[in-house]
Amino acid sequence: MNHITSTNWQTVFINVNLATMTDGANSYGVIGHAALAIANGKIAWLGEMSDLPDFEQNQVEVIDGKGQWLTPGLIDCHTHLVYGGNRANEFEMRLEGKSYQEIANAGGGIVSTVAATRNATEQQLFDSALTRLTALHQQGVTTLEIKSGYGLDTENEIKMLKVAGKLAKALPMTIKRTFLGAHALPVEYKDDPDGYIDLVCTEMLPQIASTQLADAVDVFCEGIGFDIKQTERVFAAAKQYELPVKVHAEQLSNLGGTELAAKYQALSSDHIEFLDEVGVKAMKQANMVAVLLPGAFYFLRETQLPPIQQLRQQQVPMAIATDANPGSSPINNLQLMLNMACTLFRLTPVEALAGVTCVAAKALGEQEHKGQLAVGFDADIALWNISQPAELCYQFGVNPLASLYKFGQKVL
Repeated sequence: MNHITSTNWQTVFINVNLATMTDGANSYGVIGHAALAIANGKIAWLGEMSDLPDFEQNQVEVIDGKGQWLTPGLIDCHTHLVYGGNRANEFEMRLEGKSYQEIANAGGGIVSTVAATRNATEQQLFDSALTRLTALHQQGVTTLEIKSGYGLDTENEIKMLKVAGKLAKALPMTIKRTFLGAHALPVEYKDDPDGYIDLVCTEMLPQIASTQLADAVDVFCEGIGFDIKQTERVFAAAKQYELPVKVHAEQLSNLGGTELAAKYQALSSDHIEFLDEVGVKAMKQANMVAVLLPGAFYFLRETQLPPIQQLRQQQVPMAIATDANPGSSPINNLQLMLNMACTLFRLTPVEALAGVTCVAAKALGEQEHKGQLAVGFDADIALWNISQPAELCYQFGVNPLASLYKFGQKVL
């Protein structure tokens, strides 16, 4: 035994197995029959039980893990959790044979969510989002991103971002806010997309930046969203306010949104089913994360798979997220995404778990603090009643979470 006296430890886990996720998607970074110590909300020590230093046992909470597994708290790096109403009626209409155009003509699609979000009060948006956030939290999620994008005017985009901020105070979770004003065209600008981008760049962004309501800026660069020139205008405006960018790109076609985002050193490109080799190489060059969204792929019954093998070959890190939203992925279950990433996209379980821990942290610019079990990192930690890490991807519907810690405090 190493005879170091550690006087400032508050909590020590003993008899646990660690999946440290310090080696990216290459391995779980396993330390078997291990211990982990927490001090001041950070991981202070970890290693094999046989190397555990002496500590004042009467002043430290000792938790016997009984051979269970510790991982970093899970991170959901792409959600649209705040919105009004729901689109279950459209889901039913689609399955009864109605076309996309017929549904749109009946006031459906994103237009219906925008209307419901504009009509909702902050409290109503908060209450509905809290239910979804609680579901994710109870599955071991300690950090997540929430995008705006259903207000599509200055007042309501700000309203959504404020609600996301209130949610961060309601549950012990870290919430990163992303301004997605360039999500779709509001009806009042349906024939003037450039005019709407003017509003995003010259009115919305300055107000949001000056009040520090967003941590990043996103654009939906797609045929049904915004073209390359419009996307670049938003990126250039974001850069002016020193806000990092990310992009919804190459989901339905290849417009080159990922390459453009790479020029702006984007955090991530998300969806990317139609991404080509040029785009993959641009991501590698810019040190970007590929955020894969198997829930949307599943719900929309897509058939074009993301270029997983090319991403592997170029060593572009792959994150996994729920894309929780009312239209294309009404799924508030990150454990299910682990399984879907493996079954639909053929990721390995270690790639999938990295995708909701260390790689997801990188997609949010949090890779120095979160997503790994390592000394100095935030003590956001999940204890799982499993016999091996692959179980987290293998089974869903039975929650194996035994307990959850945020900044070293037990929260579940």
